Amino acid sequence: MQTEDARYLKRKVKGGNIDVHPSEKAIIVNYEVEATILGELGEPMLGEKKDCQKVIRVHSLNETTDIAALAQEIVERCKLIHISKLAEVEQLLYYLQTRKETGKRKKSTQGLLDPSPDFLNDSSLLEGEQPSINCIDDYIELLYEDVPSKIKASSLLLRLTRNPDNLEEMIQHDTVLGALTRVLREDWRKSVELSTNIMYVFFCLSTFTQFHPVIAKYKIGALCMSIAEHELARHETWKEDFFKLTFVSGDNNNESAVKEFEKAQKKYLGLVKKQDQLLRVAFYLLLNLAEDARVELKMKNRNIVGVLMRALETRSNLELVILIISFLKKLSIFLENKNEMAKQDIVPKLRPYVACDHEALCNLTQRLLLNLTFDAELRQKMVDNGFLPAVTPIFNNPAHRTISICVLYHLSFDDKTRSMFSYTDCIPKLIKMIVESPEGAIDVELAALCINIATKPKNTEIILQCSNGTLLKQLVKRAFRFKDPLLLKMVRNMTQHGQPVKRKFVEFLGLFAGAVKKGFEEDLLIECLGALGNLNMKDINYEVILNKYQLLPFLQNTLKPGHAEDDLVLEAVVLIGTISTDSNCAAILAQSGIIQTLIELLNVKQEDDELVLQIAYVFYKMIWHEETRRVIISQTQAPAYLIDLMHDRNAEIRRVCDNTLDIIMEHNEDWGKRIKLEKFRWHNSQWIEMVETQQQDDEDDDMYDLPYLRDDDLL
Repeated sequence: MQTEDARYLKRKVKGGNIDVHPSEKAIIVNYEVEATILGELGEPMLGEKKDCQKVIRVHSLNETTDIAALAQEIVERCKLIHISKLAEVEQLLYYLQTRKETGKRKKSTQGLLDPSPDFLNDSSLLEGEQPSINCIDDYIELLYEDVPSKIKASSLLLRLTRNPDNLEEMIQHDTVLGALTRVLREDWRKSVELSTNIMYVFFCLSTFTQFHPVIAKYKIGALCMSIAEHELARHETWKEDFFKLTFVSGDNNNESAVKEFEKAQKKYLGLVKKQDQLLRVAFYLLLNLAEDARVELKMKNRNIVGVLMRALETRSNLELVILIISFLKKLSIFLENKNEMAKQDIVPKLRPYVACDHEALCNLTQRLLLNLTFDAELRQKMVDNGFLPAVTPIFNNPAHRTISICVLYHLSFDDKTRSMFSYTDCIPKLIKMIVESPEGAIDVELAALCINIATKPKNTEIILQCSNGTLLKQLVKRAFRFKDPLLLKMVRNMTQHGQPVKRKFVEFLGLFAGAVKKGFEEDLLIECLGALGNLNMKDINYEVILNKYQLLPFLQNTLKPGHAEDDLVLEAVVLIGTISTDSNCAAILAQSGIIQTLIELLNVKQEDDELVLQIAYVFYKMIWHEETRRVIISQTQAPAYLIDLMHDRNAEIRRVCDNTLDIIMEHNEDWGKRIKLEKFRWHNSQWIEMVETQQQDDEDDDMYDLPYLRDDDLL
């Protein structure tokens, strides 16, 4: 800080408060420095204040230390502490002397499963020694010695790293991370403990995203992948050797063989335990790094899914399995990873964990299954492996209920699988959940699953049998009370089954038809009209319903092109087809001009196959009654439109039109001749086309069939 006319710098130090360090045996002195530049005449020109801090470490402090003498020495040596604060320094030293060590360390992995090595706290190498941030250089020197020294140094550095307060200082240190990377790259095959310690140091850094570039700089992720692949291959070798020894020592009478087997078993289990810990740290580190999609892509190219699948298949450590499934769940949201999991046949490998007792593992497995159920082939494999009855008992646990319902909902996408629900106790549980749901609309996931289940007759019969047959009334009343469109959709699906089921809904006709008169919202009206349209029974007096609930004006307005949404228009057409079963209702509809409205709608919605089919079906139902048949044939062009639809690409539309035209042919001679001609042309279209083509070719040949003329003839 200088200027041209500056002469000298005046500095003033103000002593401040003192306190103890939160994690070390040290006293912190906070003070203020005020610096002022004086000009030629000694006048102040530029000033600056800065808050500073000095740390006084007292490593020699123990239970036998003379507190008074140490406090006196600190005050004499540190000019920042006034002699008047001697008593306060003694108090702070006494607090440091009696403070418990357990209060020093903070967990760096809050919210995560801390993969701390079991040997970290039990290693005899660390007895009586506490790591210090000031001794990092000493620990680095140990990394250049033999393997036991390297293990000791890595353990001490790990203890420092597990305290988040030390991470910044370790990152800023020039050589510590480079030295650890070098040791890991060169010596990871020599010691599992050494590899685990060093990877754990980088794991602690990986819990903070701002340190990920540092980890990427040293290429720790690729090294972890290589170590995990090697350890899994080495485990296969151990396993083969152990099974060979098991086969050799099969004779229980040979005491030496039994002892050798027990010794080998103990060694094998010890190696597997250490290896499990190594894999946990490696996978956790990779999981943290995978937050970056670019890094995850690199892992995918290194076959991370294959490595995790091998580990899942061969490891039994509960914490490691939880970590692997959590990692797979994260990876499964991408199509490429999901396809690789399918290739690795993941579904049978997840079967033991679907309904396990461990809540965290069960929940993670359900979430992974949910991601996988978007694939139709994987859904079928889940059904083939008995996942459907396995997921059902999980309803009893509220913590897993929603996710398990979502899994079952995805499984219910497939028509064949829906029929299998009747062979489980799933349906009564679902219906009980609906009845016991709080006031208001039921949960979307629960409603969606029940809607799919209700499409099968056997499932509907089970629903109707619940609560001794009184449940249906509760469902319908709840749907109308809370105006729940999803629950009404479920009821509507139930009405589409056979006559015995439909008869149970006759008592609710007034509720369904009354929705029109009450002016319900469109989504509710769609379901009510759909339920009415499904109840096509001969003994229902539709004429009374049509008049009492003012359905005719509603249908006339709804069918006008552009007046209502397509879904509502479609349900209105279906309802007209159902009502047209009654001859009196058909006559009323014909006289109201609805037939002409349907023809106009047919012109506008020619590309909507479902709507065209339903309109054609309405004409088919009306053509059976004499009064409506006369109106259709003599007063409308409906037969002409049906003739055009005879050639439609939709086979179902062609079939309905053919049947309707056959009836018209029987009752009207003029239309009969036209229909016969059109059917003949359509049936023999290829032959007619061939004949017409041949005639055209013959005419062309006649045109050029002229006598040969010489040039002299033209003169």
